This record gives sequence, structure tokens and C-alpha cells, in this order.
Amino acid sequence: MTKTAWIFPGQGSQAVGMGADLSEHPLAAARFDTATQVLGWSVPEICHGDEAQLGRTLYTQPCLYVVESILAEIMRDRGHDAPALVAGHSLGEYVALYVAGVFDFKTGLELVKRRAELMDGAAGGQMAALIGFDRDGLAAAIEQNPDVVLANDNSRAQVVISGTPDAVEAILANVKAKRAVKLNVSGAFHSPMMAEAAAEFQQVLDRVPFRDAAIPVLSNTDPTPATDAAQLKERLARQMTGSVRWREIGEQLPECGIEAAIEVGPGKVLSGLLKRSGLSLQQVGSLADLGSA
Repeated sequence: MTKTAWIFPGQGSQAVGMGADLSEHPLAAARFDTATQVLGWSVPEICHGDEAQLGRTLYTQPCLYVVESILAEIMRDRGHDAPALVAGHSLGEYVALYVAGVFDFKTGLELVKRRAELMDGAAGGQMAALIGFDRDGLAAAIEQNPDVVLANDNSRAQVVISGTPDAVEAILANVKAKRAVKLNVSGAFHSPMMAEAAAEFQQVLDRVPFRDAAIPVLSNTDPTPATDAAQLKERLARQMTGSVRWREIGEQLPECGIEAAIEVGPGKVLSGLLKRSGLSLQQVGSLADLGSA
């Protein structure tokens, strides 16, 4: 049997129309109803509505959590073999923890709702993606500038930096890259600038009981397999201010004997980041995709 990992994308993978073919599925309909009760608004309406609204953190994160969770549940219901490992990029880690049985769907959504509110309310920071960059030069520049950090280490060819606008501008001006793109986000996510929001979120997280995972989880802040409830919660608590170590997660998968990865959610962002990993890669972004996964 092929050892497979299920991976779950985060903010940036959303697309208008995602989850469009789920509404008529009984399991999905029940999950959408629960989501409306928790959120106070309709996930399908936001997913099928205005692109700018869907792209706002407040809505993006809950919508991704709900759509990805539903797809994973339907995969299991249709008899797909359980994954040997799960991992998610930033917001996607919450889906990974749900799929691993650490908490139930509603509890995970309540956490994501509060996370999205706090991150949406963050201000004063900037993030930028660098593609085809000088890694040594970037590391040296970051070391010399205390107001910017490596927020997302996505692959050897792509990273995201996060910090004050002036610090980010300074890095972009001094580090060679084939392409640099400022991200349309409200704050400096995955940086110390999120400390206040993280402290407030910690109070919410402390009240939520975690169970030991039934499937090992690779966390963003510590990309080694873990199942212990306390360890997984501690890792998640560090996520809002810590770096997303996705490059290391990608390197860890083959070392754990993983031969294939299924990206569960909209788009192919994570598959693109893993294209040189040697893994067999598939995507499940809709019900129509399930026949080939």
C-alpha cells in the first residue's frame, strides 16, 4: 500500500466558486448549517460571491477550513485509505488537526473564527513574497534587521517575509530576487508583530481540550511527526507568531516513507511547492476530483 499524506492549503488558495458542487451533498449540507450557526454568515454565499470579500482574512480562513474539512470527510466516507501523515499550511494546520481527530469540526471552526477575527484586525505590518532569491543574502539581511522575519519558508525557491513596512521595503531593495510581490494582507502575519493577537488567542486555545491525534501531524512550527495532544496544542500556540516551515515539511515527507501526497482544497499551491519532492502528487478541490484521487 502506498503511504500517502494529506496536505491542506491555507490563505491564498481561496477561489470564488470553491465548494460549488458540495452544497447538494448531505454531509456537506449539515456542515454548512453548523458553520452558519458558528459564524453568523453563510460559507457558500461568501464562496460564490465577491472576490474581494472572500479574500478578506475574516472570511477566507473559515471558508477554507469548512470546504477542506468537508472534502476530507467525503474522501473518508467514500473509502479512501486513511493518510499516514497530515499537514497543513498555516490555516490548513487546523484542518489537519481536525482530520487527525484532535478536535471536532465545530470546535475547530470556533478556533478558526477567532483566529481570523484577530488576524483580520491586525494592522501596521507588511508581507512580501520572494521568488528565485539569494537565500544567503536574504538570511544576512534579515539578521541585520530586527523588524523583519522569514514568515513562510515555502520552498528553496519561494519565501515570504513579514515585518514593518519600512523593514520589508529595505529587504526588497537589498536582496536580489527574480520576482518580489507585496501581499494584500492586513498585518505582519507569522511574525512577532502578531504577539498581542497571539496572546489573546492563547486564552481561547487554553479552554479547548485537545485529544491525541489518530494520525501523526507535521506542524508548521515543528515539522516532525507528533500525536501527543499537549505537544500539538503547544505547537499550534506558537503558529501565529512563528514561521511556517513548509520547506522542511516537504523534505520530511519522503524521510517518513511518504510516497504520495493529496492536496485537499482549492488550487495547487502546495503541490507546486512539492513538485521537486519526488512524491506522486494529486489534488482534490471538488467532488469531481474524487474519482482520480
